[in-house]
Amino acid sequence: MASVKNVVLAHGGFVDGAGWAGVYKILKSGGHRVSIVQNPTISLQDDAAVTKRVLAEQDGPAILVGHSYGGAVITEAGTHPKVAALVYITAFAPDKGESVATLIKDPPPGAPVPPIQPPQDGYLFLDKAKFPASFAGDVDAEKAAFMADSQVPWGVAALSGAISEPAWKAKPSWSFGKNIHAARL
Repeated sequence: MASVKNVVLAHGGFVDGAGWAGVYKILKSGGHRVSIVQNPTISLQDDAAVTKRVLAEQDGPAILVGHSYGGAVITEAGTHPKVAALVYITAFAPDKGESVATLIKDPPPGAPVPPIQPPQDGYLFLDKAKFPASFAGDVDAEKAAFMADSQVPWGVAALSGAISEPAWKAKPSWSFGKNIHAARL
């Protein structure tokens, strides 16, 4: 795996690929070729297709990395032949037939529940006032406020997109942070 120089980063819901800026800078300084997927977060199928297009552009094998909802995306897109391994960073890792919606429908008692507002025209948003504490607790207040105001609408259909064949069953996979179904990885 040491010879893999391509890294493809997939973002989660409510944000775009700009959130990977710090990781991008670190990886680039380490000599890696880094691509950032700009998923539309409208449906899991569309996001997997966008991710596969980025993978097809790689000049060799790639490490595919996903954060949060991006974990579901890499689980679905990671069967692409150029994917050498998967990395889940505080991400969902659904099994065949599962979706983000099925994984979050019955949170354990006392588990934090994100402040997701009711759907608006088929899209979800986080409550802007609660966004910094629930989603951006590790960044300064000014940046957290900007993230709240610039959040990307997350399609309800993206949450219900079921995994067809989980890539983590066939590819080397690592998990960092608190993940859903991380024990399988």
